[in-house]
Amino acid sequence: MVALFAAAAVFVALGTDSENPGIGLGAPFELQTAEGKPFTLEDMRGSPHLVFFGFTHCPEICPTTLAEVDSWTDTLGDEAKDLKVYFVTVDPERDTPEVLANYLSPFSGKVTGLTGSLEEMDKAAKGFHVYYRKVDLDDGGYTMDHTASVFLMKPDGTFMGTIAFSENPDTALDKLRRLLAS
Repeated sequence: MVALFAAAAVFVALGTDSENPGIGLGAPFELQTAEGKPFTLEDMRGSPHLVFFGFTHCPEICPTTLAEVDSWTDTLGDEAKDLKVYFVTVDPERDTPEVLANYLSPFSGKVTGLTGSLEEMDKAAKGFHVYYRKVDLDDGGYTMDHTASVFLMKPDGTFMGTIAFSENPDTALDKLRRLLAS
């Protein structure tokens, strides 16, 4: 619930694509892909892209969102051939490149997993105005609260809008088509 509230706060603060067509999100960071390759904010530029912050131990929101992304790209087919998808962990303590690679393997292969140091992940999260927080569990473990929206980004890195968790599929597809046409 907190994550959904945080996502709504980001959306309200940033508005919609028609209200703020030139908002740039992101701040310099140095992460690595699930394959262990260096990755920076500049590597996201050049293609329309989706950015989603989550973690591999997420029980519901993250796997559901990644499955929805697969469904959207399958539905769009060739329309989505240039679309890039980035899954940035908010839990780099557990989400090593190997863990990310295993977690993302059941999905389409379009998703690039990103991890790194807590400091660099924090730079990425703050650059996208993403809320995240470590929450201790009664059993001694922990989970993460986090923004649950998918960020829609133009090739030049400007923010175009969001797709909310469990948003109507037709609405999500309309937003993606507008992004791909931009």
